[in-house]
Amino acid sequence: MWTTAIEEAIRKIRSNITGHPGKLPHIAEGQQYEWGDNDDWIEGFYVGMMWLAYEYSKDSFYKEAAASWLGDFKHRLDQRIALDHHDIGFLYSLTAVAEWKITGNEEARSVGLQAADTLCNRWRETAGILQAWGLESDPENAGRIIIDCLMNLPLLFWATEETGDNRYYDIALEHALKSRKFLVRGDASSYHTFYFDPAKGSAIRGGTHQGYEDGSTWTRGQAWGIYGFALAYRYTQNEDFLNTSKSLAHYFISHLPEDSVAYWDFDVTVEAGTPRDSSASAIAASGFLELLDLLDADDPDRAIYEAALLRSMKSLVEHYATAGNPEAEGLLKHGSYHVRGGRVPDGHMIWGDYYYLEALIRMQTGIRGYW
Repeated sequence: MWTTAIEEAIRKIRSNITGHPGKLPHIAEGQQYEWGDNDDWIEGFYVGMMWLAYEYSKDSFYKEAAASWLGDFKHRLDQRIALDHHDIGFLYSLTAVAEWKITGNEEARSVGLQAADTLCNRWRETAGILQAWGLESDPENAGRIIIDCLMNLPLLFWATEETGDNRYYDIALEHALKSRKFLVRGDASSYHTFYFDPAKGSAIRGGTHQGYEDGSTWTRGQAWGIYGFALAYRYTQNEDFLNTSKSLAHYFISHLPEDSVAYWDFDVTVEAGTPRDSSASAIAASGFLELLDLLDADDPDRAIYEAALLRSMKSLVEHYATAGNPEAEGLLKHGSYHVRGGRVPDGHMIWGDYYYLEALIRMQTGIRGYW
């Protein structure tokens, strides 16, 4: 099942590359992606899929396609195009860092380190956080973090490994600690966002941006937390991060519907037509795989994560994948972007495609992505 799903996904990636040269996919409400320039937070996922396709197939077509984007991502850094956010890890871990790890291209390493420096510019010393969105002077976003940022921290941990400069590591560690303390609730559910006083650094309140309500648990955010805290443990060996990832995973698993693919928020009333978020389950599956790599062989929770992984991935492959539908440009249907905001509540999400492919390939080969 997994091999067939991977091969079908890779064929679709080839079709997209040849069908949309020089363009990057964003999101799709219908079957076709919106194709555009490198000016959003999500472009790295498509290039990351090319690198995964190359590592799996060894077909130089995918390597050449992925490497062709490095100059564009370098230009984006140099010109500071749409980089007033923390998603620089999403953009550059899957492009420059991936290329460096796979090919040893020194230019890619340099671009990755430049990206890490750019992310560090979002460090707010008083609050001890990486500001999620906007300028430091932005009254709405100054002092705000969101749980998604955990997946951007590996860029900083990697930069310390490459340079020996602990500043990157220290920033990532402090942000992860703050995220654990303030984004994770006592029952292991999570806030999407948390606000700090930018002048004093004191905690203000938790809330949401894309979830159902401030006190609810947005499923994609919970999935970011599972994978993000597991990665923080990989780099720091701080047991608190591992335990937090496990707790978030248990919450996620225990709140899944019968088919093991999440709705868009765990607290929304489920009725006919309630949007799913297949991307949340794909991210969580990748997080489960990370946990399985990190846990001791005799850890009693391994069986829980293995079973959840297999149930979710089987459901995604059999009922959410677009295999057999040549009109669909995405790999997964029934992803949601911003349900509460009315933006693509049911469509293809390029990040869902990436994590779906990452999970499939990791299950088959052990290749673990580029975080």
